[in-house]
Amino acid sequence: MREFMHYITNAFYGATGWNEDNTYKELNATARELIDFPLPRGLRLTLSSLATPHFATSYQLGSVGIVDGSISYLHSTIPLTGIAAQSDRIPLPALLRSYRRLHELGPLDRQYLGADGEPAESAASSAAAATPDRRLDTNGSTLMYGRLYLPLSLLEGLVVRRFTPALQVQVSAVSERSLRNGGTVLGLVQYDKGKYGVEGLASTDGGLLGVRGLYNFGGDTGSAATCPPPAGGASSEHNGNGPAADRERIYGRFSAGGEVYYGTLNKSGGMSLGARFATLPTHRGTPLTATLTINPLMGSINATYAVLAKDYCSLATRMEFNVYSYESEWSVATELWSNRRPAGFLLGADPDRQPEPGPGPPRSKERSFQAKMEWRLDNPEPELEAPKTEESHVAAGGMEQYRGVLKARLDQNLRVGLLWEGRVKSLIFSLGTGINMQKLGEPFRSLGLDVQYSS
Repeated sequence: MREFMHYITNAFYGATGWNEDNTYKELNATARELIDFPLPRGLRLTLSSLATPHFATSYQLGSVGIVDGSISYLHSTIPLTGIAAQSDRIPLPALLRSYRRLHELGPLDRQYLGADGEPAESAASSAAAATPDRRLDTNGSTLMYGRLYLPLSLLEGLVVRRFTPALQVQVSAVSERSLRNGGTVLGLVQYDKGKYGVEGLASTDGGLLGVRGLYNFGGDTGSAATCPPPAGGASSEHNGNGPAADRERIYGRFSAGGEVYYGTLNKSGGMSLGARFATLPTHRGTPLTATLTINPLMGSINATYAVLAKDYCSLATRMEFNVYSYESEWSVATELWSNRRPAGFLLGADPDRQPEPGPGPPRSKERSFQAKMEWRLDNPEPELEAPKTEESHVAAGGMEQYRGVLKARLDQNLRVGLLWEGRVKSLIFSLGTGINMQKLGEPFRSLGLDVQYSS
């Protein structure tokens, strides 16, 4: 379960229009969140509040052998007014869904692309004037976050500063006596131009210096003429094959990048290369994401594949292989959403079942004269996306679209992770357990419950 402060931080990025997907470190984010979801341990209670549009607090109390907790504060210089902060109104998919669809390049990203996809700085002013973008008004936006862990007296902080629509700087720090020099500081300079993103980093831990970048091509990185038509537009017949051919054609974006880093104190370095293909929201078929990452110095190869089979079902798999030791690892995971309570879900209720609009047989629609003359069916009705408001998690008829999600994973060592997350009244809960199938005498390795409430 994403914590409330993580949810608020994502809201800040959304308000400023920053695209987190356009960084190399997020290349495997979809499969990582589907497979490596954290399991709660013990009992943990979190109380959070967005006190003002600029200020949020969070208090956490847990019991894992000893009583511990944390106190968090967050301040944003821009108001965060377009999100639901109450735990009984937060859309569960926004907080719990692991499959991440790519964001299309916005107007500010496209203004850097000419007719052939090359940079066109001269068109920036006209593009910005024709299509307003929120990021144009967020220069100088700042996010400050601090968290104190008790009783360890460990302090962590984060400052995010937006200088220009394409330039952002992050500085994070951790202070604790057991760390070298009493703590560590990490600085990131991020430069995002839509078609490519570059990131430089420096850390006091080992004197680490590095640079990583991601370059996008295909899909929505070209000119508007090469972009796929809208899902419900009549231009779906541009190839003469009708909407069926458009549904089978995969509209996606390829991304390739790498990273190089060097530790100035320990005199060691490393590098990795990676590639990703992910479908865009305009793709009418099944959303999917596939990645391949190679570390030539360590000899490791990592391949992942994730698919949103249905709106209520996501699947992911990951294969890792080392060419030097011939060791391999694999993991599979699934995510099943349900609009039923846990008992109804376990008894086989259909998670895709939605409230019926009313009795009566469906009405048939006669083909148009033009469709009959061209020996084809009419174009499907446009599927209008519901506006993303605070009530977007409520389906027609006043029923909540989803009440919970079951997450499960399995690896080559027969270790199973099970997690049920959902909402009861105004409480969002996360109940999970880890099972080791190789030790049937003591299969349960962990058991925990997290409860969150926000206002």
